Amino acid sequence: MTGVLDAHGGARQHARVTEQTAPRQIRFNAFDMNCVAHQSSGMWRHPDDRSETYKDIEYWTGLARLLERGRFDGIFIADVLGTYDVYGGSNEGAIRHGAQVPVNDPVLLVSAMAAVTRHLGFGVTAGTAYEHPYPFARRMSTLDHLTKGRVGWNVVTGYLPSAARNMGHDDQLEHDDRYDHADEYLEVLYKLWEGSWEDDAVVRDRETGVFTRPEKVHEIRHEGRHFTVPGIHISEPSPQRSPVIYQAGASPRGIAFAAGNAEAIFVAAPTKEVLRATVSRIRGALEAAGRDRYAARIYTLVTLITDETDEKAQAKYEDYLRYASPEGALVFMSGWMGIDLSKYDLDEPVGNVESNAIRSVIQNYEESAKNGEEFTVRDIAVGGAIGGLRPTFVGGAETIADLLQEWVEYTDVDGFNLAYAITPGTFEDVVEYLVPVLQARGAYPSEYAEGTLRHKLHGRGDRLPEEHRGARYRIGGELSTAVATTSERAAVSV
Repeated sequence: MTGVLDAHGGARQHARVTEQTAPRQIRFNAFDMNCVAHQSSGMWRHPDDRSETYKDIEYWTGLARLLERGRFDGIFIADVLGTYDVYGGSNEGAIRHGAQVPVNDPVLLVSAMAAVTRHLGFGVTAGTAYEHPYPFARRMSTLDHLTKGRVGWNVVTGYLPSAARNMGHDDQLEHDDRYDHADEYLEVLYKLWEGSWEDDAVVRDRETGVFTRPEKVHEIRHEGRHFTVPGIHISEPSPQRSPVIYQAGASPRGIAFAAGNAEAIFVAAPTKEVLRATVSRIRGALEAAGRDRYAARIYTLVTLITDETDEKAQAKYEDYLRYASPEGALVFMSGWMGIDLSKYDLDEPVGNVESNAIRSVIQNYEESAKNGEEFTVRDIAVGGAIGGLRPTFVGGAETIADLLQEWVEYTDVDGFNLAYAITPGTFEDVVEYLVPVLQARGAYPSEYAEGTLRHKLHGRGDRLPEEHRGARYRIGGELSTAVATTSERAAVSV
């Protein structure tokens, strides 16, 4: 029996998972961002942290090689298009602590990482609020071609009012309205990716001089509330056509959106009890949408601090705490929760708070309170200083392996989205110490499956499955509106 820091920094006891049958496979995904302080504010000051080299392509190619060596499913690159300016009513705290500002574009990292890897997947965050879907469709198709089908798109609707103001809006749309807008955004994209070009449109016939058969390329003729897109997709079909769809919203509206679209879902829960309930809701929503309960891989956000022994891991964690910034953590939390935590006394409980930002954050704390635990603003500051909105597990590799297997069996989650304390050190420790232990137990893959990211995740081929919303927009599909070929348009014009 070994003590481990649980989600709230306290000591807990656990026993090794002993299964007579083959253990369930655990999946890892790396969580990073093209900036200095992603989730662990202040940790850029640690002498072993290299996050300040986020501007260098060598940081990203080196990280990609490391993660592929560790058989990670992929790297999930978060993004924001604004600053955290809720705390104290300004963005000064975010700027001072490097809290996701400065931040660079995530999309431009993918080609370089793909060039030095063969299997690693890439989940790119891009919002639906401020870019038209027509050029975005081409950008994703381009990446899918260049990665040979290893790209995914993390669909976000936006939650920072500062981004809305800098894009010429007074504020962002209300929470549910953002998802209504995103629904049409996805409709346009599915029509372009799935319903514009037939599979055999490109023939590359050197004898006749025909590269693409015009009668096999169709206008999508979309006219909606938010978008009008009459023409064709200007990229030929990529290996996956539609990239793997990721989604991270856990509010009721977010879950409904994910149920129709997502193939991988990221959640954050402070306890395994909260996580179990969240996973159950998502599985049920997938079924209600006419899909299999396991049609989407679910990853929960955690930070793992590990080493050869529990003692070494604990010493490492205590060393990290010397550099963490509680104020920086409150800057993040204020932005995520949509409330200015600088107005609260540090010992004041976190009660029911209506927020137009990430409502699932509030729900997590409310549900934890139902379990008899009362969170204060100080708990948020200290608990979130390393890793942000996640549990932090500290222990030797055997201890952490026990705990992860326990969580997977109890919650029905598929895997873990790993935030870092320091980078790439946190990921190096996972690959060096933890992955071999899980592999020896038969609980972690030793090799990648061949094929695209979609096939690696689900083993059902490269394309969207028939029951997925996007598949209905294929030519001849249930919702296909791609009816006008270039030949037909030419005939009309004559």
